Amino acid sequence: MSEVKVNKISPRSGTGVTLGDSGDTFTVPSGGAITIASGATITNSGTAVNFGATGSASWTSTVKTGDFTAVAGEGYFVNTTSGEITVTLPSSPSAGDVVAIKDYANTFDSNAVTLNRNGSPIGGDADNKRIKTEGIAVTLIYIDSTKGWLVTDDGLQSSLSALTYPANFLVIAGGAGGGFDQGGGGGAGGYRASFNSEASGGGGSSETALELTPGTVYTVTVGAAGAGAGSNVVGGAGGDSSISGTGITTITSVGGGGGGTPGSNSGDAANGGSGGGSAGTGGAIGTGTANQGFNGGNRVTDGSSTDTGGGGGAGQVGSPTRCTGGNGVASTISGSSVTRGGGGGGMDYFASHDSSGGTGGGGNGGTTTPGSAPTAGTTNTGGGGGGGSGNTPHTPGANGGSGVVILRVATADYSGTTSGSPTVTTSGSDTVMVFNASGSYTA
Repeated sequence: MSEVKVNKISPRSGTGVTLGDSGDTFTVPSGGAITIASGATITNSGTAVNFGATGSASWTSTVKTGDFTAVAGEGYFVNTTSGEITVTLPSSPSAGDVVAIKDYANTFDSNAVTLNRNGSPIGGDADNKRIKTEGIAVTLIYIDSTKGWLVTDDGLQSSLSALTYPANFLVIAGGAGGGFDQGGGGGAGGYRASFNSEASGGGGSSETALELTPGTVYTVTVGAAGAGAGSNVVGGAGGDSSISGTGITTITSVGGGGGGTPGSNSGDAANGGSGGGSAGTGGAIGTGTANQGFNGGNRVTDGSSTDTGGGGGAGQVGSPTRCTGGNGVASTISGSSVTRGGGGGGMDYFASHDSSGGTGGGGNGGTTTPGSAPTAGTTNTGGGGGGGSGNTPHTPGANGGSGVVILRVATADYSGTTSGSPTVTTSGSDTVMVFNASGSYTA
């Protein structure tokens, strides 16, 4: 092999110099270097990979519309119009390896790109990341095993967010107990919903789904039923239901307000998720919580009879017809339409009026003549208990119904890790967890 040693190569004429012929390869030995002087430029007119200075990328002309594995030194236009896309970063990267990604259709905000770290950290975190900023272009460069892939574009490190996935919810608190002796009906438990634009209680709008972070444990609390008043006290409040965990705002539904009892607390019913109904001797109605439930109903006096107020429901005020409980709200989050959160019926003095509990698990109110006992709210509906009758011996109010918490996630995201033995089913492409008792879900 011949060898030429010179200190400088200059064109014989003009300003251009050509190295070799088409198909020739020029190799820089290990440890060698090519230095580009300050102010000089290199233009890549071909298909070279990793061409130019460290931190640059050669952009591909084919727009990516589905999941793919990136190659070091390449830049990609990514179109997420049809759905989210996962980009798997190169395996076993070396310092200086570069990958660039650009939002082709300005849809990353609605359909994000997930960066699969493929064994290397991203910004020092051992978690996959998402790019959710509309129209953004992000360049990542690998530095070392500690920090891994770093965003090199100034001010764009915040464009990478923790990998999360949406979870819709229905959170219903425990229903309250009915009042004692001509007692008002118990209020339904507070009702909060996010699935399929379905309404929350109290006429509230559907809420935004939770964003769960993989590996995080989310605590589910199911509110207990409120006890029916067995003496001269207001019906017992239902227990709060909630979903809580790191990275989310806790979702809490307030327990129902107890039905009023004559001579107790001036006969006032209690406030709650939905308010309790007033007692036969008068007193204030219980008020519901905004975007969770409605107020209880007032007593009605007519001649020699007085009917007590029905408890407020998630979907309706108490006593929509004399002493009935307010109706609940229907949801399809579990796969079929189910109504929950009915208020407890108030006492019907002469059994001449309807004392039914509201649809969605509300218990029926008692009657004085002839005497009949009230019924409890239905378990795991958040229904209120019926108000006690005024016959002798005086009848206690009935218990409310316990609450329920339902989570719905894409089956592809479902971890399979729960506690508290929820009922787990599928609906379409989603997995549904129904918690009838407290427990947890690990995302």
